[in-house]
Amino acid sequence: AGVSWTSLFDSVRAPSIGAVAVSPSNPDVIWVGTGEPQNMRSSSWGNGVYKSADGGRTWSAPMLPRSQHIGRIVIDPRDPNVVYVAAVGPLWAPGGERGLYKTSDGGRTWTNTKEISQYTGFTEVVMDPLNPDVLYAASYQRERRAYSFLPAGPETAIWKTTDGARTWTKLTSGLPTGELGRIGLSVCRSRPNTVYAIIHARGNTGGT
Repeated sequence: AGVSWTSLFDSVRAPSIGAVAVSPSNPDVIWVGTGEPQNMRSSSWGNGVYKSADGGRTWSAPMLPRSQHIGRIVIDPRDPNVVYVAAVGPLWAPGGERGLYKTSDGGRTWTNTKEISQYTGFTEVVMDPLNPDVLYAASYQRERRAYSFLPAGPETAIWKTTDGARTWTKLTSGLPTGELGRIGLSVCRSRPNTVYAIIHARGNTGGT
């Protein structure tokens, strides 16, 4: 209960971690996304997503190795083989593996369920606690350069799926418009139809 700790990831050569998720149906299954999802010049990138099936004693080879920065990992409570990964993509360059990725076979194969552009990845994905096929995700358009940082863009948005990420709908009603920065999301566990979003936007349109 936090009195003592054991390091589980030292065997993996990764400079930083952006996300950790434990399977609700099998706590021996752990997923780690490397690369912190922050936007500072000092932010360390990673080399993909790793899986452990034995409580962290051993780890898989890296998956999605060109994602560089992982914002969030969510596991379907019904099936530990179904995993969603919000991949932000490289901070200092376009391209890479950006988008909302899904695996249905424990990481053997991956599908980019929502790909937007070479400068826009995903920083957030949250799941309805009563219906795991309903998810909300936040895309984020950003680019760091040696002399400046572009912290927002028109491709930043909130998205919803009701069919396990086969299709996505952009949510707009009541939300800020224009160039948006990073978005954080949370679903109310007692009332899953209530979703909270914290949004970086210009003027008086940002907030929660």
